[in-house]
Amino acid sequence: MLEQIIKFFMKTGYANITLEQAIMILIACFLMYLAIVKKYEPLLLVPISFGMLLANIPQANLMAKGNFLYWIYQGVKLNIYPPLIFMGVGAMTDFGPLIANPKSLLLGAAAQFGIFTSFLGAGLLGFNFKESASIGIIGGADGPTAIFLTSQLAPHLLGAVAVAAYSYMALVPIIQPPIMRALTTKKERQVTMEQLRPVSKTEKIIFPIIVTILASFLVPDATALVGCLMLGNLFRECGVVDRLSKTTQNELINIITIFLGTTVGATASAENFLQWGTIKILLLGLAAFSVGTASGVLFGKLMYVLSGGKVNPLIGSAGVSAVPMAARVSQVVAQEEKPGNFILMHAMGPNVAGVIGSAIVAGMLLSMYGG
Repeated sequence: MLEQIIKFFMKTGYANITLEQAIMILIACFLMYLAIVKKYEPLLLVPISFGMLLANIPQANLMAKGNFLYWIYQGVKLNIYPPLIFMGVGAMTDFGPLIANPKSLLLGAAAQFGIFTSFLGAGLLGFNFKESASIGIIGGADGPTAIFLTSQLAPHLLGAVAVAAYSYMALVPIIQPPIMRALTTKKERQVTMEQLRPVSKTEKIIFPIIVTILASFLVPDATALVGCLMLGNLFRECGVVDRLSKTTQNELINIITIFLGTTVGATASAENFLQWGTIKILLLGLAAFSVGTASGVLFGKLMYVLSGGKVNPLIGSAGVSAVPMAARVSQVVAQEEKPGNFILMHAMGPNVAGVIGSAIVAGMLLSMYGG
Protein backbone atom coordinates (compact mmCIF):
# COMPACT_ATOMS: atom_id res chain seq x y z
CA MET A 1 0.00 0.00 0.00
CA LEU A 2 2.77 2.40 0.96
CA GLU A 3 4.56 1.60 -2.29
CA GLN A 4 1.46 2.53 -4.27
CA ILE A 5 1.10 5.81 -2.38
CA ILE A 6 4.75 6.68 -3.07
CA LYS A 7 4.29 5.73 -6.73
CA PHE A 8 1.22 7.99 -6.95
CA PHE A 9 3.05 10.87 -5.28
CA MET A 10 5.98 10.57 -7.66
CA LYS A 11 3.59 11.13 -10.55
CA THR A 12 2.08 14.29 -9.10
CA GLY A 13 3.07 17.80 -10.02
CA TYR A 14 4.38 18.39 -6.48
CA ALA A 15 7.12 15.83 -7.02
CA ASN A 16 8.03 16.98 -10.51
CA ILE A 17 7.84 20.77 -10.51
CA THR A 18 10.97 22.63 -11.62
CA LEU A 19 12.15 26.05 -10.54
CA GLU A 20 11.42 27.39 -14.00
CA GLN A 21 7.82 26.14 -13.88
CA ALA A 22 7.36 27.68 -10.43
CA ILE A 23 8.57 31.04 -11.79
CA MET A 24 6.17 30.82 -14.72
CA ILE A 25 3.27 30.04 -12.39
CA LEU A 26 4.14 33.13 -10.34
CA ILE A 27 4.27 35.23 -13.54
CA ALA A 28 0.86 33.85 -14.56
CA CYS A 29 -0.58 34.75 -11.15
CA PHE A 30 0.89 38.26 -11.41
CA LEU A 31 -0.75 38.75 -14.81
CA MET A 32 -4.05 37.55 -13.35
CA TYR A 33 -3.61 40.11 -10.57
CA LEU A 34 -3.13 42.87 -13.14
CA ALA A 35 -6.20 41.71 -15.05
CA ILE A 36 -8.56 41.15 -12.12
CA VAL A 37 -7.46 43.70 -9.51
CA LYS A 38 -6.00 46.44 -11.70
CA LYS A 39 -8.44 45.72 -14.56
CA TYR A 40 -5.70 45.90 -17.21
CA GLU A 41 -7.33 44.46 -20.36
CA PRO A 42 -9.06 41.67 -18.35
CA LEU A 43 -10.90 40.13 -21.30
CA LEU A 44 -7.53 39.24 -22.78
CA LEU A 45 -5.16 38.89 -19.86
CA VAL A 46 -7.38 36.55 -17.81
CA PRO A 47 -7.47 33.76 -20.44
CA ILE A 48 -3.83 34.36 -21.48
CA SER A 49 -2.51 34.23 -17.92
CA PHE A 50 -4.62 31.18 -17.05
CA GLY A 51 -3.42 29.44 -20.21
CA MET A 52 0.14 30.20 -19.07
CA LEU A 53 -0.71 28.64 -15.70
CA LEU A 54 -2.08 25.48 -17.34
CA ALA A 55 0.98 25.16 -19.59
CA ASN A 56 3.30 25.06 -16.59
CA ILE A 57 1.46 22.50 -14.46
CA PRO A 58 3.96 19.61 -14.18
CA GLN A 59 2.93 16.38 -15.88
CA ALA A 60 -0.29 17.89 -17.35
CA ASN A 61 1.04 18.29 -20.91
CA LEU A 62 -2.20 19.91 -22.11
CA MET A 63 -0.48 21.20 -25.27
CA ALA A 64 0.88 17.77 -26.23
CA LYS A 65 -0.52 16.29 -29.43
CA GLY A 66 -3.97 14.83 -28.87
CA ASN A 67 -4.57 16.62 -25.57
CA PHE A 68 -7.21 19.23 -24.77
CA LEU A 69 -5.46 22.50 -25.59
CA TYR A 70 -3.64 21.02 -28.58
CA TRP A 71 -6.85 20.83 -30.59
CA ILE A 72 -8.03 24.31 -29.64
CA TYR A 73 -4.58 25.68 -30.49
CA GLN A 74 -5.00 24.59 -34.10
CA GLY A 75 -7.17 27.66 -34.60
CA VAL A 76 -4.11 29.77 -33.79
CA LYS A 77 -1.70 27.63 -35.79
CA LEU A 78 -3.96 27.69 -38.86
CA ASN A 79 -4.63 31.44 -38.45
CA ILE A 80 -8.38 31.05 -37.96
CA TYR A 81 -8.82 33.00 -34.72
CA PRO A 82 -7.14 36.38 -35.49
CA PRO A 83 -9.33 37.18 -38.55
CA LEU A 84 -12.45 36.20 -36.56
CA ILE A 85 -11.36 38.55 -33.76
CA PHE A 86 -11.00 41.27 -36.40
CA MET A 87 -14.52 40.54 -37.61
CA GLY A 88 -15.80 41.18 -34.10
CA VAL A 89 -13.75 44.37 -33.79
CA GLY A 90 -15.18 45.61 -37.10
CA ALA A 91 -18.72 44.90 -35.95
CA MET A 92 -18.17 46.87 -32.73
CA THR A 93 -16.39 49.87 -34.29
CA ASP A 94 -17.84 53.01 -35.84
CA PHE A 95 -15.68 54.02 -38.81
CA GLY A 96 -17.55 57.33 -39.08
CA PRO A 97 -14.77 59.50 -37.56
CA LEU A 98 -12.26 58.13 -40.08
CA ILE A 99 -14.64 58.69 -42.98
CA ALA A 100 -15.42 62.22 -41.78
CA ASN A 101 -11.72 63.09 -41.54
CA PRO A 102 -9.70 61.01 -44.03
CA LYS A 103 -6.51 62.88 -43.08
CA SER A 104 -6.49 60.86 -39.86
CA LEU A 105 -5.31 57.93 -42.00
CA LEU A 106 -1.93 59.67 -42.04
CA LEU A 107 -1.77 59.63 -38.25
CA GLY A 108 -2.55 55.92 -38.23
CA ALA A 109 0.20 55.37 -40.79
CA ALA A 110 2.72 57.46 -38.83
CA ALA A 111 2.13 55.41 -35.68
CA GLN A 112 3.27 52.26 -37.52
CA PHE A 113 6.81 53.68 -37.62
CA GLY A 114 7.51 51.89 -34.34
CA ILE A 115 7.11 48.54 -36.09
CA PHE A 116 9.95 49.24 -38.50
CA THR A 117 12.33 50.71 -35.92
CA SER A 118 11.95 47.66 -33.71
CA PHE A 119 12.31 45.40 -36.74
CA LEU A 120 15.72 46.97 -37.32
CA GLY A 121 16.56 46.85 -33.61
CA ALA A 122 15.70 43.14 -33.42
CA GLY A 123 18.01 42.48 -36.37
CA LEU A 124 20.85 44.27 -34.60
CA LEU A 125 20.28 42.12 -31.51
CA GLY A 126 20.73 38.92 -33.49
CA PHE A 127 17.21 37.90 -34.46
CA ASN A 128 16.67 36.74 -38.03
CA PHE A 129 14.34 38.52 -40.47
CA LYS A 130 11.27 36.42 -39.64
CA GLU A 131 11.78 36.81 -35.89
CA SER A 132 12.46 40.53 -36.26
CA ALA A 133 9.23 41.02 -38.21
CA SER A 134 7.27 39.16 -35.53
CA ILE A 135 8.82 41.27 -32.76
CA GLY A 136 8.39 44.55 -34.63
CA ILE A 137 4.66 44.05 -35.12
CA ILE A 138 4.22 44.43 -31.34
CA GLY A 139 4.58 48.17 -32.01
CA GLY A 140 1.18 48.18 -33.66
CA ALA A 141 -0.38 47.42 -30.24
CA ASP A 142 -2.63 44.91 -31.96
CA GLY A 143 -2.68 41.46 -30.36
CA PRO A 144 -4.53 39.53 -33.09
CA THR A 145 -2.25 40.96 -35.79
CA ALA A 146 0.85 40.06 -33.76
CA ILE A 147 -0.45 36.50 -33.36
CA PHE A 148 -1.43 36.29 -37.03
CA LEU A 149 2.07 37.22 -38.20
CA THR A 150 4.11 35.42 -35.54
CA SER A 151 2.25 32.12 -35.93
CA GLN A 152 3.36 32.07 -39.57
CA LEU A 153 6.84 33.54 -39.37
CA ALA A 154 8.19 32.57 -35.93
CA PRO A 155 5.79 30.27 -34.03
CA HIS A 156 8.46 29.50 -31.41
CA LEU A 157 8.21 33.16 -30.30
CA LEU A 158 4.42 33.19 -30.13
CA GLY A 159 4.12 33.08 -26.32
CA ALA A 160 6.57 35.93 -25.71
CA VAL A 161 5.23 38.10 -28.55
CA ALA A 162 1.59 37.59 -27.52
CA VAL A 163 2.25 38.33 -23.85
CA ALA A 164 4.23 41.44 -24.80
CA ALA A 165 1.60 42.68 -27.28
CA TYR A 166 -1.36 42.21 -24.95
CA SER A 167 0.54 43.49 -21.90
CA TYR A 168 1.43 46.73 -23.64
CA MET A 169 -2.14 47.06 -24.91
CA ALA A 170 -3.28 46.74 -21.30
CA LEU A 171 -0.70 49.32 -20.16
CA VAL A 172 -1.67 51.97 -22.73
CA PRO A 173 -3.01 54.32 -19.98
CA ILE A 174 0.35 54.12 -18.21
CA ILE A 175 2.84 54.12 -21.10
CA GLN A 176 1.33 56.71 -23.43
CA PRO A 177 0.57 59.82 -21.31
CA PRO A 178 4.19 60.62 -20.31
CA ILE A 179 5.26 60.39 -23.97
CA MET A 180 2.33 62.55 -25.07
CA ARG A 181 3.10 65.26 -22.50
CA ALA A 182 6.83 65.21 -23.20
CA LEU A 183 6.35 65.85 -26.92
CA THR A 184 3.63 68.52 -26.78
CA THR A 185 3.19 71.95 -25.24
CA LYS A 186 0.36 72.93 -22.94
CA LYS A 187 -1.03 75.16 -25.69
CA GLU A 188 -1.09 72.25 -28.14
CA ARG A 189 -2.78 69.94 -25.64
CA GLN A 190 -5.52 72.52 -25.05
CA VAL A 191 -6.56 72.80 -28.71
CA THR A 192 -10.31 72.36 -29.18
CA MET A 193 -11.13 70.77 -32.52
CA GLU A 194 -14.14 71.51 -34.69
CA GLN A 195 -17.01 69.04 -34.67
CA LEU A 196 -16.74 66.35 -37.34
CA ARG A 197 -19.15 66.47 -40.25
CA PRO A 198 -22.08 64.01 -40.24
CA VAL A 199 -21.39 60.81 -42.19
CA SER A 200 -24.21 59.36 -44.28
CA LYS A 201 -25.39 55.77 -44.10
CA THR A 202 -24.37 55.27 -47.72
CA GLU A 203 -20.78 56.32 -46.97
CA LYS A 204 -20.62 53.90 -44.04
CA ILE A 205 -21.82 51.02 -46.21
CA ILE A 206 -19.53 51.76 -49.14
CA PHE A 207 -16.42 52.38 -47.01
CA PRO A 208 -15.70 48.76 -45.90
CA ILE A 209 -16.24 47.49 -49.43
CA ILE A 210 -13.85 50.03 -50.97
CA VAL A 211 -11.20 49.54 -48.28
CA THR A 212 -11.31 45.76 -48.72
CA ILE A 213 -10.75 46.08 -52.47
CA LEU A 214 -7.99 48.70 -52.25
CA ALA A 215 -6.07 47.15 -49.35
CA SER A 216 -6.38 43.55 -50.55
CA PHE A 217 -5.21 44.41 -54.08
CA LEU A 218 -2.26 46.31 -52.59
CA VAL A 219 -1.28 43.64 -50.03
CA PRO A 220 -3.01 40.30 -50.78
CA ASP A 221 -1.47 38.72 -47.67
CA ALA A 222 -3.46 41.16 -45.50
CA THR A 223 -6.79 40.15 -47.05
CA ALA A 224 -7.82 37.80 -44.24
CA LEU A 225 -7.39 40.47 -41.55
CA VAL A 226 -8.63 43.49 -43.49
CA GLY A 227 -11.44 41.56 -45.15
CA CYS A 228 -12.82 40.18 -41.88
CA LEU A 229 -12.50 43.59 -40.21
CA MET A 230 -14.51 45.18 -42.99
CA LEU A 231 -17.03 42.34 -43.18
CA GLY A 232 -17.79 42.81 -39.48
CA ASN A 233 -18.23 46.53 -40.06
CA LEU A 234 -20.50 45.90 -43.03
CA PHE A 235 -22.66 43.68 -40.78
CA ARG A 236 -22.92 46.65 -38.43
CA GLU A 237 -23.71 49.32 -40.98
CA CYS A 238 -25.80 47.69 -43.71
CA GLY A 239 -28.88 47.42 -41.49
CA VAL A 240 -30.21 44.14 -42.92
CA VAL A 241 -28.29 41.54 -40.88
CA ASP A 242 -28.85 42.60 -37.28
CA ARG A 243 -28.67 39.00 -36.04
CA LEU A 244 -25.28 38.48 -37.67
CA SER A 245 -24.02 41.81 -36.34
CA LYS A 246 -25.09 41.04 -32.76
CA THR A 247 -23.62 37.53 -32.91
CA THR A 248 -20.32 38.85 -34.26
CA GLN A 249 -20.15 41.56 -31.59
CA ASN A 250 -20.97 39.21 -28.73
CA GLU A 251 -21.04 35.41 -28.89
CA LEU A 252 -18.51 34.95 -31.70
CA ILE A 253 -15.81 37.32 -30.49
CA ASN A 254 -16.25 36.18 -26.88
CA ILE A 255 -15.83 32.49 -27.74
CA ILE A 256 -12.84 33.14 -29.99
CA THR A 257 -11.22 35.37 -27.34
CA ILE A 258 -11.43 32.52 -24.83
CA PHE A 259 -9.91 30.02 -27.27
CA LEU A 260 -7.26 32.41 -28.56
CA GLY A 261 -6.18 33.78 -25.20
CA THR A 262 -6.02 30.46 -23.40
CA THR A 263 -4.06 28.63 -26.08
CA VAL A 264 -1.67 31.51 -26.78
CA GLY A 265 -0.98 31.74 -23.06
CA ALA A 266 -0.37 27.99 -23.06
CA THR A 267 2.50 28.43 -25.53
CA ALA A 268 4.40 30.27 -22.77
CA SER A 269 5.85 27.17 -21.16
CA ALA A 270 8.95 27.53 -19.01
CA GLU A 271 11.28 26.13 -21.67
CA ASN A 272 9.94 28.52 -24.31
CA PHE A 273 9.52 31.65 -22.20
CA LEU A 274 12.37 31.81 -19.68
CA GLN A 275 15.13 32.78 -22.08
CA TRP A 276 17.24 35.88 -22.65
CA GLY A 277 15.48 36.23 -25.97
CA THR A 278 12.18 36.80 -24.16
CA ILE A 279 13.62 39.73 -22.22
CA LYS A 280 14.90 41.19 -25.49
CA ILE A 281 11.44 40.76 -27.03
CA LEU A 282 9.75 42.52 -24.10
CA LEU A 283 12.20 45.44 -24.30
CA LEU A 284 11.94 45.69 -28.07
CA GLY A 285 8.16 45.53 -27.84
CA LEU A 286 8.13 48.39 -25.35
CA ALA A 287 10.44 50.38 -27.62
CA ALA A 288 8.22 49.67 -30.63
CA PHE A 289 5.10 50.77 -28.80
CA SER A 290 6.79 53.90 -27.44
CA VAL A 291 8.21 54.89 -30.83
CA GLY A 292 4.81 54.29 -32.46
CA THR A 293 3.15 56.56 -29.91
CA ALA A 294 5.83 59.22 -30.34
CA SER A 295 5.64 59.07 -34.15
CA GLY A 296 1.89 59.58 -34.08
CA VAL A 297 2.18 62.55 -31.73
CA LEU A 298 4.97 64.16 -33.77
CA PHE A 299 2.95 63.81 -36.96
CA GLY A 300 0.05 65.33 -35.05
CA LYS A 301 2.29 68.30 -34.24
CA LEU A 302 3.04 68.66 -37.94
CA MET A 303 -0.68 68.68 -38.69
CA TYR A 304 -1.12 71.24 -35.91
CA VAL A 305 1.34 73.55 -37.64
CA LEU A 306 -0.01 73.00 -41.15
CA SER A 307 -3.61 73.53 -40.01
CA GLY A 308 -2.82 76.76 -38.26
CA GLY A 309 -3.35 75.31 -34.80
CA LYS A 310 -6.64 73.54 -35.49
CA VAL A 311 -5.44 69.96 -34.84
CA ASN A 312 -4.75 68.72 -31.32
CA PRO A 313 -1.52 66.65 -31.57
CA LEU A 314 -2.74 64.33 -28.81
CA ILE A 315 -4.96 62.50 -31.29
CA GLY A 316 -1.79 61.23 -33.00
CA SER A 317 -1.05 58.90 -30.09
CA ALA A 318 -4.28 57.04 -30.92
CA GLY A 319 -2.71 55.94 -34.21
CA VAL A 320 -1.65 52.70 -32.53
CA SER A 321 -4.41 50.17 -32.95
CA ALA A 322 -5.44 49.52 -29.34
CA VAL A 323 -9.11 50.26 -30.02
CA PRO A 324 -10.71 52.16 -28.31
CA MET A 325 -8.33 52.44 -25.37
CA ALA A 326 -5.75 54.63 -27.12
CA ALA A 327 -8.46 57.08 -28.21
CA ARG A 328 -9.76 57.24 -24.64
CA VAL A 329 -6.27 58.01 -23.36
CA SER A 330 -6.05 60.94 -25.82
CA GLN A 331 -9.37 62.18 -24.43
CA VAL A 332 -8.27 61.83 -20.80
CA VAL A 333 -5.00 63.76 -21.32
CA ALA A 334 -6.81 66.50 -23.25
CA GLN A 335 -9.40 66.93 -20.49
CA GLU A 336 -6.71 67.08 -17.83
CA GLU A 337 -5.31 70.14 -19.62
CA LYS A 338 -8.67 71.68 -20.46
CA PRO A 339 -11.80 70.30 -18.75
CA GLY A 340 -14.66 69.94 -21.19
CA ASN A 341 -12.40 69.54 -24.23
CA PHE A 342 -13.89 66.63 -26.18
CA ILE A 343 -11.52 65.09 -28.75
CA LEU A 344 -12.55 61.44 -28.41
CA MET A 345 -14.27 61.18 -31.79
CA HIS A 346 -11.35 62.94 -33.48
CA ALA A 347 -8.98 60.41 -31.86
CA MET A 348 -11.12 57.48 -33.04
CA GLY A 349 -10.19 58.30 -36.66
CA PRO A 350 -6.45 57.62 -36.18
CA ASN A 351 -7.31 54.72 -33.86
CA VAL A 352 -9.34 52.93 -36.55
CA ALA A 353 -6.71 53.85 -39.14
CA GLY A 354 -4.12 52.20 -36.90
CA VAL A 355 -6.03 48.91 -36.97
CA ILE A 356 -6.10 48.98 -40.77
CA GLY A 357 -2.48 50.12 -40.93
CA SER A 358 -1.10 47.40 -38.66
CA ALA A 359 -2.95 44.74 -40.68
CA ILE A 360 -1.48 46.08 -43.93
CA VAL A 361 2.04 46.22 -42.44
CA ALA A 362 1.64 42.63 -41.24
CA GLY A 363 0.62 41.62 -44.76
CA MET A 364 3.65 43.39 -46.19
CA LEU A 365 6.03 41.63 -43.79
CA LEU A 366 4.36 38.29 -44.48
CA SER A 367 4.69 38.76 -48.22
CA MET A 368 8.39 39.64 -47.86
CA TYR A 369 9.48 37.02 -45.35
CA GLY A 370 6.76 34.34 -45.43
CA GLY A 371 7.06 31.03 -47.23
